[in-house]
Parts: sequence; C-alpha cells; structure tokens
Amino acid sequence: MNDWLEAAKEIAVAAGDMVKEMAASRPKVTHKGPVDLVTEADVRAEKYIIGELLRRFPGHQILAEESGGTADAEYVWIIDPIDGTTNYAHGFPVWAVSIGLFIDKRPAVGVVYDPNLGELFAAVKGSGAVLNDKPISVSTVGKMTDGLLATGFPYTLREGPQRIMSDFSQIYLACQGVRRAGAATIDLCAVACGRFDGFWEVGLKPWDTAAAGLIVEEAGGRLSKYSGGSFDHFVPEMVASNGLIHQELLDILQRQD
Repeated sequence: MNDWLEAAKEIAVAAGDMVKEMAASRPKVTHKGPVDLVTEADVRAEKYIIGELLRRFPGHQILAEESGGTADAEYVWIIDPIDGTTNYAHGFPVWAVSIGLFIDKRPAVGVVYDPNLGELFAAVKGSGAVLNDKPISVSTVGKMTDGLLATGFPYTLREGPQRIMSDFSQIYLACQGVRRAGAATIDLCAVACGRFDGFWEVGLKPWDTAAAGLIVEEAGGRLSKYSGGSFDHFVPEMVASNGLIHQELLDILQRQD
C-alpha cells in the first residue's frame, strides 16, 4: 500500500498548495443549494486530483464530491478537493484536501492535507496514523466533563433544526466546550491527534469521512453511528471519539431519540 499512500500524499499536497495560491484571487463562487457552495478552486483541484490518480492507477475508480462517480468497484478513490468550501470562499483558513482509497468498500488509505497549517495527516489500515510523518494518537481524556468536542451542521439544518440544536445544547452542557469550525476532515484529524476528544455530526458524505475516519481509527479512536452500531461511510451520521468518552457521548445522543 505504500505506493498508494505516497501517491495520495503527493497529490493532496500539490492540490492543496494550488488551492491556497488561488485563494488570494477569491475564486468565483456558485451555489449548489442555499448554503452549499462550490468554487472554481474546488473544480480545478478535483480535476487535477482525478487526473493524477487515474494516470498512476488507470484501473481504479473515482467517487468525488463535485463530479460524482461510483463506490461499486474493488479500488475506489474517494475525494473531497476542498472540505470547508464555505470557509474557503469567505477567506477563513479552515479547510483541507481529503483523499481516501477504499478496497472492496473498506477504507485502506487516508490522507488529509491542511495547507494553511502545513499539516499532512495520513494512515494505512493496520499501520497507525501520522501527522507530518510522526505517529499520533487520540487523547486520554476519560470523561465528558473534561472533554473538548467538535461538531458540524448539515446543509439541511434550516429544514429541521430542532434535533440538531438539542444535541448541540445537551452536549455543550456536558463537556468543557464545543467547537464548530466547518470542516469535518479537520475536526476528525484533531480527534486523531488529541486536540479534540470527540466529534459528532449528521448529513455527512463519504468524501467527508473516507480518509479522516481511517486516520481516527488508526490513531486509536472509535467510530460509530448514533445508535452505537458499526460506522458506515455511506450512512450520513458519525460519532467519533478517543474511545474513552464514547459511551457518554452516545448516551446523550440517544436520549434525544
């Protein structure tokens, strides 16, 4: 898997640096929905990533945020050219490039690159997770009252905010604080390296979790659905944690049902 990992790292860094350079000119923004944006940089970066991956691995398939694709193949690269497009469009420097490889519908390689901080997170199934090639692990915080958590809000929030805001308020009251920066990949990588102790969100897509979810697991963390069942990248809800506070977090989310 090393060839796949090194390729993903090289391509993510090149794409991220290109997108960061484009940020100075405030690329043109269009709307996929009332608050769901896409920029010229998303399109250009995705085209570059797909082109490079298919040049190196012509037998592989692609599933990407802007151009779609399929997950029904042995080897599938799952791509988010800019996770945090709304942040990017407003000049708020919290966004990342995410590239994950699934083999037989299971995560095998994950890379998340944050060019604003120069941080490259990576993982291979069964081999641990790294930040800039140094091993990382989740925190050792053992209870919610000592935890700092992160979340995000789906683009459909306006259609039914009650449950989402109830979850937010109950979890906020149970921990030291909650941060909502607007890029799930960065939030998840922060769980992986111990900056956050937990994360939850609904409305996620496979390109939000394909790489970063593997990084959390390989750093010693735990992923699940809100029910506590096994996490599925194609079911749009996730609870991620250091493992130690996971049940407390689930208990709060399940009380809202």
